[in-house]
Amino acid sequence: MSQAKNVLGGPLQTCCQSPLTGFYRTGLCETGPEDSGVHVVCARVSEAFLSYTRAMGNDLSTPVPAARFPGLKPGDCWCLCAARWLEALRDGVAPPVVLAATHEAALRTVSLADLKAHSID
Repeated sequence: MSQAKNVLGGPLQTCCQSPLTGFYRTGLCETGPEDSGVHVVCARVSEAFLSYTRAMGNDLSTPVPAARFPGLKPGDCWCLCAARWLEALRDGVAPPVVLAATHEAALRTVSLADLKAHSID
């Protein structure tokens, strides 16, 4: 995982340390065989996205201490599932992304053009 690349072909950068994100809780949007959700899109979540994903059955606002999940608030960066980000894009509520911290595996689900159109870096 230490050689992970981002969607631009460079080294994968840290998405967020506080709250500590990533499937492996390393701050990086790394993925591996255990990560069935493919948590690889580094996004700055908005209230619109948090409401949307809660309505879709995935409440990202409520803390789950057993899963080392602090609960998110608007403005937090978090490694999102590529498929959920794409769903949000199609429904007009995709949060902005940090390309340098988005794992290249996201390109299996989302186009680079769509990611760049929502980039904050």
